[in-house]
Amino acid sequence: MSTDTSRTPRLEGNDAQPETVRLHNACLSSMPFEDDADFTDAWRGLIAKPSVDSVKRADGKTAWHFHAYSFVEQERAPLTVNPSLWRLARLNNIAGLFKVTDRIYQIRGFDLSNMNIIEGDTGLIIMDPLVSMEVARAGLELYYEHRPKRPVLSVIYTHSHVDHFGGVKGVVDEADVKAGKVSIIAPEGFMEETVSENILAGPAMRRRAQYMYGGLLPKGPKGQVDAGLGKATSRGTVTLIAPTMDIKDDIETHVIDGLEIEFQLTPGTEAPAEMNLYFPTLRALCMAENACRCQHNILTIRGALVRDPKIWSYYLDDALARYGDRSDVLFAQHHWPTWGKDNIRTFLEDQRDMYAFLNDETLRLLNHGLTPLDITDHLRKLPDPVAQRWYARDYYGSVSHNVRAVYQRYMGFYDANPANLNPLPTVESARRHVEWMGGAESVLERARASFEAGEYRWVAEVVNKVVFAEPDNQPARDLQADALEQMAYQTENTTWRNAYLTGAMELRHGVNPSISAGASGGIAPDLLQAITPAQFFDVLAVRLNANRMAGVDTCINWHFSESNSWYAMSLRNGVLTYRENTRRDDAAAEISLSQGLLPELGLRAEALEQAIASKRVTIEGDAAQVDRLMASLDTFSSGFNIITPAVLSDN
Repeated sequence: MSTDTSRTPRLEGNDAQPETVRLHNACLSSMPFEDDADFTDAWRGLIAKPSVDSVKRADGKTAWHFHAYSFVEQERAPLTVNPSLWRLARLNNIAGLFKVTDRIYQIRGFDLSNMNIIEGDTGLIIMDPLVSMEVARAGLELYYEHRPKRPVLSVIYTHSHVDHFGGVKGVVDEADVKAGKVSIIAPEGFMEETVSENILAGPAMRRRAQYMYGGLLPKGPKGQVDAGLGKATSRGTVTLIAPTMDIKDDIETHVIDGLEIEFQLTPGTEAPAEMNLYFPTLRALCMAENACRCQHNILTIRGALVRDPKIWSYYLDDALARYGDRSDVLFAQHHWPTWGKDNIRTFLEDQRDMYAFLNDETLRLLNHGLTPLDITDHLRKLPDPVAQRWYARDYYGSVSHNVRAVYQRYMGFYDANPANLNPLPTVESARRHVEWMGGAESVLERARASFEAGEYRWVAEVVNKVVFAEPDNQPARDLQADALEQMAYQTENTTWRNAYLTGAMELRHGVNPSISAGASGGIAPDLLQAITPAQFFDVLAVRLNANRMAGVDTCINWHFSESNSWYAMSLRNGVLTYRENTRRDDAAAEISLSQGLLPELGLRAEALEQAIASKRVTIEGDAAQVDRLMASLDTFSSGFNIITPAVLSDN
């Protein structure tokens, strides 16, 4: 193994290489950069820019800084950023309070998402209060500086992603909700989807999100410049208040504070629980996150369930048919509005056609026998003229990973080639590849020549074999980092850029030990408090290390005092299962507790012992069985390796 322990890590990235500059020039000549209509629309209706430099948390740390991206104000893109991406980064940096139309106002540039403020007859309706309560409160304060200070009477969550509900306690008091003074409206299934997405695969998703959003990167022309849907996610306090009213029918009309609103459910589109809204008297259509000024994800690279582009396309067309001719403005939960009936129709038609094309063309090609990577090579871009629309560009989703997601949705992970049915594990395969190619030094020598030739994708792929075969080989890590860095500079996709640059950073410097999320696993306390008993048992099942419970066959009854409900939890064959509304007579032990303790017990190994000592939990029967179960649960690290081999410390 070749290592260079004397090397000083580079704190700032390299310059753009000639091949990267060539691709940037090609981008400048292939897209309509002279079209500045988006800048006109992004500034339209500006009432006031943010009145503060930053938003602070209670502990004094910064939740959001309004000048963190001031470097994007120059018009010409630096050579280390794709010109198309630079254009979007400038647009997404336009922040403040905007008037969309009569009675509809928008807070933009305070977070990844927008907060829409609707003026009712006597109060306000807040739609999607951002990621965290500090920035949501700051946005409402900016509104109050320029509009009458009316009370918030209702909050609407358009869908079940955290950037659309996390700031709710910054705009309303939960006590007022419980007292019936404020309503919380959401699509059916909102709470279930909200909690489940953040719990079962939460640790892995949060770690992968660090790559996707670039939260660990410095902000700058050689670092994080944007996140596609907005600049970044705020770093404040994530909150949640459960809905008081669910929208259940496909189309429902309600009058809220004198304002008629038509709700259109769109389940299975951008989120499992999502809805559009139409305001008939205002001739305004809200498309939630179903239509953005970029191509969205069929499968987000942080990880999630694969979305359905066919149903997504269907609901876009349904919204167009229902509301297109009756709308003068279209606004959404990201980016800036679209004004004018003709512009709205073209925008929705193009968005509809984009997702339908990704679905149908992938299916056409897979039915010809093409594999996922074959299809991505064949479908390098959308067809013209939609490929020339700025709102269809690969800023967040991409043609490349979206068509692979469609393939996965219909065909699964296997490409039907038997050679790929049972491949060697990653590290063993890497070691054998490197050995067959003549050893690490031979691979690196040839890879350096490929780097000089601008073949960065190949360099990243082949040198990754050396890194996984010899994780401590710093020259290999440096060369792969250099290749990933150039790929980051080239791409117009924000999530790809962030992932490439985060990988390069960790190759050069290692995983930052400070990213550990603590006892909660990085899950917001309000989300934890929403866990149901069934979800709690699902968490235990995921955390159960089957090897530690080999040969154990037992049952434990759980009793929840508030609801006087019983659950029988069985452990057999290293698998944890449960039955609701069941109390088994042959259970080895019975646990009695408050449901409010579930988040604590599910995430901290020592929590049960402490709860028993404080008499918040009582156990009857064989307490040793309970102790053994809790001792068998894995604790997940929020800083596991990604760009180098993962390490499983305890099998």
